[in-house]
Amino acid sequence: MSSYMLLIIEPPGQRATRTEAQGREAYASMQAFGDSLRQQGKLQAGAALASQTSAVRVSGVNTNPRVLDGPFSEAKEMVGGFFMVDCASLDEAVALARLCPAAEWATVEVRALAPCYDDSRA
Repeated sequence: MSSYMLLIIEPPGQRATRTEAQGREAYASMQAFGDSLRQQGKLQAGAALASQTSAVRVSGVNTNPRVLDGPFSEAKEMVGGFFMVDCASLDEAVALARLCPAAEWATVEVRALAPCYDDSRA
């Protein structure tokens, strides 16, 4: 088994276009998806992330760290959440991503976990 991240990539302002009821419905569908993965023994972790309005970026750590508070106007997309899953193959992880409810309103990016020096899965 290998570990994969299913990253939910959303347009930054998309959440603001939903009513509270629509947002709760979307969140409930994602929780049900996570519960299904857990019951299958595939879910390692998963969470929804707050919007970029409360995010902070730190860069230049080896030189002079710079801190930038969100929101980030240059952002064309944001990571809205993730599921970390155990799968036998990339094909299985992609099959799970296709079942993810977020695929209806966002992009679900599938990435294998690997050390930063190992690009063998590229």
